[in-house]
Amino acid sequence: MSDSRGWRPAAAGIAAVVLGAGAGELVATFAAPASSPFAVVGGALIDLAPAWAKDTAIAWFGTSDKAALLVGIAVVLLVVAAVAGLAEARWRHSGVVALAALGIGAGLLGLTRPDAGMLAWLPSVLAGAVAAFALRMLLRREADAGPEAEDQPSRRAFLTWTIGTAAIGVAMAVVGGLGRAGSTVVTTVREALKLPKPATPAPAIPASASLDVPGITPVITPNADFYRIDTALVVPSVDPSSWKLRIHGMVAQEVTLTWDELLALPLVESAATLSCVSNEVGGDLIGNAVWLGYPIRELLKRAAPDADADMVLSTSVDGFTAGTPLEALTDDRAALLAIGMNGQPLPLEHGFPVRMVVPGLYGYVSATKWVTDLEVTRFDRDRAYWTDRGWSEKGPIKLESRIDVPRAGRTVTAGDSVIAGVAWQPGTGVSGVEVQVDDGDWQQAELATAISDDTWVQWRLPWRAKTGEHSIRCRAVAGDGTVQTDTIAAPAPDGASGWHTISVSVG
Repeated sequence: MSDSRGWRPAAAGIAAVVLGAGAGELVATFAAPASSPFAVVGGALIDLAPAWAKDTAIAWFGTSDKAALLVGIAVVLLVVAAVAGLAEARWRHSGVVALAALGIGAGLLGLTRPDAGMLAWLPSVLAGAVAAFALRMLLRREADAGPEAEDQPSRRAFLTWTIGTAAIGVAMAVVGGLGRAGSTVVTTVREALKLPKPATPAPAIPASASLDVPGITPVITPNADFYRIDTALVVPSVDPSSWKLRIHGMVAQEVTLTWDELLALPLVESAATLSCVSNEVGGDLIGNAVWLGYPIRELLKRAAPDADADMVLSTSVDGFTAGTPLEALTDDRAALLAIGMNGQPLPLEHGFPVRMVVPGLYGYVSATKWVTDLEVTRFDRDRAYWTDRGWSEKGPIKLESRIDVPRAGRTVTAGDSVIAGVAWQPGTGVSGVEVQVDDGDWQQAELATAISDDTWVQWRLPWRAKTGEHSIRCRAVAGDGTVQTDTIAAPAPDGASGWHTISVSVG
């Protein structure tokens, strides 16, 4: 078969693969929601990527890292599709076999995923078969179009078929995505769920916890604005009626807890600030919420950990693991097996039905979402997902502060103004914040009332802004008197440090 037909075989390959991918995404919605072709390939890439690649993705894209990964997969897939189309036009069957093999390979990969079901292979294998068949059909249409300079009606017909094929694929992918996002049984169950009243409610948040400064971070982060960093490319869909938590390992008594048993326990409400270890100095991968749950220490008390155990390895339904110091789960901090967030059931993307919340530790060692397993063990025996990739074992949150007002790079009107932001060190608390403008003296900022030592606190400093360019920096003082370090450190391996510094123009 001639290869002199320019772009048309490549276009056929792209359209065929778009159709196949759309079919796979649609079938996954009904047969295996966690095993769509993109989820399978993306999940494998997330697991195989070195730590530096993950860190770079979070630094560049923040909470949009998963969307960026999916776009990258799509771009690579389209290039492969074009090459398959060109190969099929030159060497009959080569492109078709390549696309079918790609689908089979992804299907086998789907079976290896931690949350794979019996039909995990189906969406990808079907996607490959549909793409291979569509490529063969489109190239037959392309052959009917004749040489580039002849038979304009036939070539227009080929173009119509190609665009139509791709459009159908896109439509199926959209329908599949919408189906997974809004039509699952779990979504319906969550929306109908009424949380039990806490046996121990959180103290009322005082009005003095919020400063009247436009643009400052709110004391309580709305659920929709709370940062999300995890390894789940497709949000797990866990039916509470089938959820169980197993506590085992180095314990005297194995414990199993069901959803109904959890709801029947005397629940505790507590405010806590969570932070991602990938948060840069001044970054926004941090949030504060009021959580509802049951103290993990009470469950561990039932299990009676061995005296030489020092770590709890928590596992998510999708296979993610985190290693938490046993001490942090058995001391008097409000380490919760949480079911509620700001008065609502946990959002699906934040761990519904159950997640861990442990004040004072970065999320990668403590905040396991969709948690189903707690294994009492030792740090020298087991490794967790991120510690296996070079991050530190225990992950205590560092003392940090951030300037919210004015925004970096913004122009400020000369005259009376204000510098304001938030500061935090969950578990220790913040006793003060100091601000320096240019090379002037450090000035003591006004602190709002902290909800507790486990939450961030707002701060502000009146500022007489003078015309010109200015550098503003801040540093926090912890409840124990420790002053925030000016030593600059990257997030890896145990969290970023340094003073948040911004430049502003006053005019």
